[in-house]
Amino acid sequence: MATVQFEGVSLTYPGAPGPAVEDLSLDIADGEFLVLVGPSGCGKSTSLRMLAGLEAVTAGHIRIGGLDVTGLPPRSRDVAMVFQSYALYPNMTVAENMGFALRNAGMNKADTLVRVKEAAAMLELEDLLDRKPARLSGGQRQRVAMGRAIVRRPQVFCMDEPLSNLDAKLRVSTRSQIAALQKRLGTTTVYVTHDQVEAMTMGHRVAVMKDGKLQQIAAPRDLYADPVNTFVAGFIGSPGMNLLTAPVREGAAVIDELRIPLPRTVEGARVVVGIRPESWEVTTDSSDALAVEVELLEELGAESFLYSHGVADEWSSASGRVVARVDRRFRVALGDRLHLTPKQDELFFFDAETGERLR
Repeated sequence: MATVQFEGVSLTYPGAPGPAVEDLSLDIADGEFLVLVGPSGCGKSTSLRMLAGLEAVTAGHIRIGGLDVTGLPPRSRDVAMVFQSYALYPNMTVAENMGFALRNAGMNKADTLVRVKEAAAMLELEDLLDRKPARLSGGQRQRVAMGRAIVRRPQVFCMDEPLSNLDAKLRVSTRSQIAALQKRLGTTTVYVTHDQVEAMTMGHRVAVMKDGKLQQIAAPRDLYADPVNTFVAGFIGSPGMNLLTAPVREGAAVIDELRIPLPRTVEGARVVVGIRPESWEVTTDSSDALAVEVELLEELGAESFLYSHGVADEWSSASGRVVARVDRRFRVALGDRLHLTPKQDELFFFDAETGERLR
């Protein structure tokens, strides 16, 4: 186990118009489970590969356990990588796949078998040790790939979207297994995903990236409750926050018939108002409310989400529509017109030009 530091790390590929990762600075505590999350191409996998030594750093330094590993080859970093692809040897059994790296490093058969059996017990693979990958399910193969990393007892685990090849139900169960296993082992883990639900349910802290730059790093609950800009606000949460750009008049944001007092004087003619889906209330009173037309009711069992578009044209939504969480028993027909009002103490305000949070 060890701490990990990214100190002003950048990487620019030859011929690229800009850096894939720019000035990344992160301090990851010993035993922490940190999740890097963001859309495709944001630099999260590149950052992980630089940590593992699979990509060369253009600028800055990476430290593991206080040791500068920036120029060291992968084999000298004591990092174990779990990839999106299982990459198992098809001609080897589960036990042979898990123990291959140890045998290759010179460990004797007896000690290798002890470590393999320990890892297999953790991952519930004891009954599968004699099988070959062709006879395993996708979830079992992924657990074998994790077992191959665990037996090495590295200082750091690097996991690059290891669940993306699994079906939805299996992803849910496997992510809980990974989180529980990491807690049991206490190994510092850096986990990459594009799935913000996965990030929020697994990580001790979550680092949100966009266009190669770190946007915000915080505990999942803090990230949800206190986003620093419109990107984080819209990316974190499922469905994401409603980001409504509205004109400012006499110290209030005006959205249709809805007037929302601003927390302070805003420079500029427009402001972005952030409203979580659960912060809307459906009302029969059309005064001081947002008029919307229903496009879709998404029923998820325990809760439902109402998707609609605005009737007035003086404001706009970043997503093109408004999403509100409603009671699962709520009945509505497509094309119905409703009125929504926000909970005033659950609003967020952002600069319409920079996207930065207004405090």
